[in-house]
Amino acid sequence: MALPPLTAAAIELRADAADWRAAVGIAGSVLERIGAATGSYGAEMVRMIEEHGPYVVIAPGLALAHARPGPEVRADGLAIVTLATPVTFGHPHNDPVSVVLGLAIATADEHLAAVAGLANVFNDSSAITDLAAATTADEVLRIMAAA
Repeated sequence: MALPPLTAAAIELRADAADWRAAVGIAGSVLERIGAATGSYGAEMVRMIEEHGPYVVIAPGLALAHARPGPEVRADGLAIVTLATPVTFGHPHNDPVSVVLGLAIATADEHLAAVAGLANVFNDSSAITDLAAATTADEVLRIMAAA
């Protein structure tokens, strides 16, 4: 599966988040804004982390927030949120997080493929640093296209 399309509307730069819950909530709000998820999807992503721990922190500085496909997902979507101040998720090696990806995928098979695909995009850790430093949505789109 190809990754969901990424548009400037799905990018939130230098967001202020008091903690990881707020950061994930912002990603959920972006997914709602682009029509990929309902307003309750952000809370579902938070619940998954509360239940399963900080498994979403997949690389130093990077969290891939997502929840299982369900009625909260309207369409496949990807959001990118960079944080003005990094937050701690409680991961033993990859905290603090400065980039939060929000992923909404409608079907279970495609969900797993999308998570794996995004993990592969960020094998190059410089992409995370570059995203965290980005100042425009166009810059983020260029980084993602190159990754």
